[in-house]
Amino acid sequence: MRVEKCYFCSGPVYPGHGMMFVRNDCKTFRFCKSKCHKNFKKKRNPRKTRWTKAFRKASGKELTVDNSLEFEKRRNIPVKYNRVLWDKTVEAMKRVEEIKRKRQARFIMNRLKKGKQLDKEEAINEVKKNIHLIRAPHAGKAKQMEEKMVQKLQEDVDMGDDS
Repeated sequence: MRVEKCYFCSGPVYPGHGMMFVRNDCKTFRFCKSKCHKNFKKKRNPRKTRWTKAFRKASGKELTVDNSLEFEKRRNIPVKYNRVLWDKTVEAMKRVEEIKRKRQARFIMNRLKKGKQLDKEEAINEVKKNIHLIRAPHAGKAKQMEEKMVQKLQEDVDMGDDS
């Protein structure tokens, strides 16, 4: 049993599922669903179609260069069945998948940090630009008014002492 990859969206195509298109030059294209097949027939570029993995990788939304992705490469070397080797391979696959998941999560968090930082800078610039809308016209004048009142009272007391 071999799980193929969809030519258009890079999703998994399980045995007995999807569609296979064979061109006149014997090149085969596998599609996971009719949506991918229709887009292929319309000659759409997967790197420009927003919902495909190719678009996400091209636009920097997904991890592209990583050693854990090397394990997904297809190897056509026949190996004699060995139970111990099979067990080790399955364990290694689980470990690689776990490492890949952690790296992708870290990549996404780093990508989101940049966006949060940009949002924060943008908000600060907006506040600086429109501070007159936030600050009341008489803000800070309350202390000045209070100081003037104290000064007038002081003058009145001084005048009262003179008479």
